[in-house]
Amino acid sequence: MHRFHPTLALLLGATLAWPAAALAQGATVYRCPGNVYTSSADISAKEAEAKGCKTIEGAPITVIQGQQPRPRSGTAVPEAPRPADSKVDPSQQRARDGDARRILESELKKEEDKLAQLQKDYNNGEPERRGDERNYQKYQDRVAEMKAAIARKESDIAAIKREIGKLPPS
Repeated sequence: MHRFHPTLALLLGATLAWPAAALAQGATVYRCPGNVYTSSADISAKEAEAKGCKTIEGAPITVIQGQQPRPRSGTAVPEAPRPADSKVDPSQQRARDGDARRILESELKKEEDKLAQLQKDYNNGEPERRGDERNYQKYQDRVAEMKAAIARKESDIAAIKREIGKLPPS
């Protein structure tokens, strides 16, 4: 069972109480971009304004300090080289690349077919109205969803093409 050290408790309490103590003593506490809090004892009002800090008045503040990562002693150990027997045979790698290309190209074909169907249904922004769309807003919502689906599908297709482009030529 761990014992809580009294000095640690005092340090933690002082750290948590600093902004509240600053407010109690009449110091102004500023909240700066990046959720950084500081008091008027640290920076002037002009500096706070220049940094884009906002004044906090009477709001309860709790500050919890994170632990800093400890630097490693000594030098960094380089990664061990891979054993020679773990290398992939070039013909096997070509086969893997060919399989990957074939899978990506079939996926690309499926996605392009889906995109063509979506664009056909979209009908240049004027799809056929359905019977349940007596309310014009429902129709507009469906059109917006279709447009977003087309944009996502185009993005997916572009990503697949980028992946195919990364593969070595067959």
